[in-house]
Amino acid sequence: MKISREASTTARRAFRMCVEGDRVVDEKLRRVFKKVAESKPRGWQAILHELKRLIRLEMERRQVLVESANTLDDSSKGRVQDSLSRQYGDDLTFEFKVTPELLGGMRVRVGNDVWDGSVKARLDRLSNSF
Repeated sequence: MKISREASTTARRAFRMCVEGDRVVDEKLRRVFKKVAESKPRGWQAILHELKRLIRLEMERRQVLVESANTLDDSSKGRVQDSLSRQYGDDLTFEFKVTPELLGGMRVRVGNDVWDGSVKARLDRLSNSF
C-alpha cells in the first residue's frame, strides 16, 4: 500500500505521542487508534496502516533470539538475560534456540542488532579471507 507523506507524518506524530521514555503506552495507543477510526481524517486507512507498521517494528526491536550449538544451562541464560536487559531495558522477550549448525558459541539477535560469536561464523570469515 502506497502511503502519502501526509499520512506517514501523521502516523509518526501519533506514534511519538504514545511513547513515554523508550516504551509504548498501550492505553494511549488504543485511544489514538480509536480516535483515528472514529474521526476518519483524510487518508485514515493509510494512517492506521503506518501505525500498525511502526508498532510491529517496535515489537521486533524488543524480541531477543539466542541461538547456541548446545542447550544453555540456567546460569548462562541468566547471564545473557541480565546483560541484554541492562543494555536494552527490562521489557525484552527472550527465545532460546539450539542450532547445531553453529558448531559452538552463540548468536544473539536483538531487533536488528546481531552478535555472532559462533564457530561457524569464524570459519566462514576465515574461508572468505582466502
